[in-house]
Amino acid sequence: MKYRTLGKSGLRVSSIGLGCVTFGREIDAAASFALMDRAVELGITLFDTAEAYAGGRSEEIVGKWLAEREARDKIVLTTKVRPPLGGARVLESAETSLRRLRTDSVDLFLLHSWDASAPLDETLEALDMLVRQGKARAVGCSNLAAWQLGKALWRQDVRGWARMEAVQPSYNLVVRDIECELLPLCADQQVGVITYSPLGGGFLTGKYSRRGEVPAGARLDVVPGMQPIYLHETGFRILAGLEGKAAALGTTPPVLALAWAMTHPGVTSVLIGARTPAQVDQALMADALGLSAEMRAELSAL
Repeated sequence: MKYRTLGKSGLRVSSIGLGCVTFGREIDAAASFALMDRAVELGITLFDTAEAYAGGRSEEIVGKWLAEREARDKIVLTTKVRPPLGGARVLESAETSLRRLRTDSVDLFLLHSWDASAPLDETLEALDMLVRQGKARAVGCSNLAAWQLGKALWRQDVRGWARMEAVQPSYNLVVRDIECELLPLCADQQVGVITYSPLGGGFLTGKYSRRGEVPAGARLDVVPGMQPIYLHETGFRILAGLEGKAAALGTTPPVLALAWAMTHPGVTSVLIGARTPAQVDQALMADALGLSAEMRAELSAL
């Protein structure tokens, strides 16, 4: 496992992070515990959850595991507040999340998405307050456009508030919009990048057909709003190319897709939203595989 510094925060995170979005939604507490146990065994230290995941159930499961395993000091713990935002809402959400997680502080507290209706300065001041109170070691955001992150960084700089140390966007062979503006901004401003959905909700495993059939219980069935993002002609063309490259290399499409997401030099860590310990092992295989510059360029050209 590789470990990298997240932004200017001083936090050291594993190059693979455990996305806890499946906890309480797609897998029960026992299966979640098995996943976390395996992740720690393999050297994964970054655990990512949110108040929105299973209505807080994910945070509760993570908190119970942390308490029973006495593992809080071994984990870089991340959670998020979803809109509506604003000062009081951010502070209230943080307190509720801390209770569910059974801890006095998280390492990284994120805005889950942009809220145009909330006063930005009020929201950012609340994030700064969490840092000053010791309830978050660092703050960041998820699903923000480059201009939104840039605006937030500017206001934080002007007001002397704790800055966004990390951004959490979706990134895979099909969804690559962050390459245009967000990744260059993060490189320039030294903001850590924690990407999620490296397999596109399972699309890049090849489990979905061109006929539009979605297996019951699959990620694109649980979250149907993801279907238009992947189930289109361009997506299936990219998948076919990925399958061909994987066969030529003697590996599998998901391992190769993961390796591609993990080898972008601007990415600090990649979250995997696993359901089984075997899927955690698969991510380690991808990390070990690596990619030559030539192969990564060939996959990018798809």
